[in-house]
Amino acid sequence: MIRGPFSLSILRLHPGSDKLKFVEQVMTINPTLSEWLNLIFRWVHVFAGIMWVGTTYYFTWLDARLSEEEKAVANTGMPAQIWMVHSGGFYVVEKRKVPDLVSRTLHWFRWEAGTTWLSGLALLIVMYYIGGGAMIDPDVKDAVVACYQQLLGGRLNAFFDLSLHYYWFVIALGCVTFIGGWLVYDLMMLSRLRKNEKAFAVIAYMLLVGITYGLTRVLSGRAAYVHVGAMMGTIMAANVWMRILPAQKKMIAAINEGRKPDDALSAQAKLRSKQNTFMAVPVVFIMISNHFPGVTYGERYNWAILAVLILVGWVAAKFIRRA
Repeated sequence: MIRGPFSLSILRLHPGSDKLKFVEQVMTINPTLSEWLNLIFRWVHVFAGIMWVGTTYYFTWLDARLSEEEKAVANTGMPAQIWMVHSGGFYVVEKRKVPDLVSRTLHWFRWEAGTTWLSGLALLIVMYYIGGGAMIDPDVKDAVVACYQQLLGGRLNAFFDLSLHYYWFVIALGCVTFIGGWLVYDLMMLSRLRKNEKAFAVIAYMLLVGITYGLTRVLSGRAAYVHVGAMMGTIMAANVWMRILPAQKKMIAAINEGRKPDDALSAQAKLRSKQNTFMAVPVVFIMISNHFPGVTYGERYNWAILAVLILVGWVAAKFIRRA
């Protein structure tokens, strides 16, 4: 037993046996410290999320308006510009595909995504992984363990007793969901499927519904919802840091070297940014769903409710993008 602000029960001599066996496997944390960490991480997560989603939708709106302006001034030779008024000042924004980067300071928008994801991960660990109370529904656990024992028999159960390791099993499942979700999404985006947005959306939606259903059969309803949202949040953050930013850096390097930037890199970054705007709406819903258990994760068909609301969120995002 390791004690302190964080505690971990590791091994204990099993009664009637001379062998060490996992009996208690739960990380715990001082309740007061847990409350403070929950408050701080949630505060940072919500505010960073506001900044991230806000800038994402702002640039989506800006790009749409500039595209309209480009058509309007196509035969005039004038650059497409957007004039705005805010906070007592007037602002003009001009879009350039090949900017002068030699003497200009380029402002990046990346830490909003990184801060949102990191604070969300920290919040997930404090709220769900430490202690495991919010992760595990006893009735769901009993059903899963019974199914495991029935399907796999006593031999494997003797080697790996799921009833004693369920806490670590669901944590591992959560981690696999994040990593696996990103890998599957990224492989889809790197395939020819990305060229057919409707087919991509249908397949992605079917996979999301399947994952949602599966998680509600293993985790508590609340934890299942949160992990679906965290998976989409991970995909969004990975889009920014692993695909959009590297593509933009390659474009900048080409400009600085006097070469024409690859249009495919620009298209790739724009498509992933577009998909982030669609994922953001259901993710925000999941963030607030824990306040409404009676109509969301607490319902018998909680997976179907989330599946419908993800679809509603995507439709809403389509209209928001046009606003």
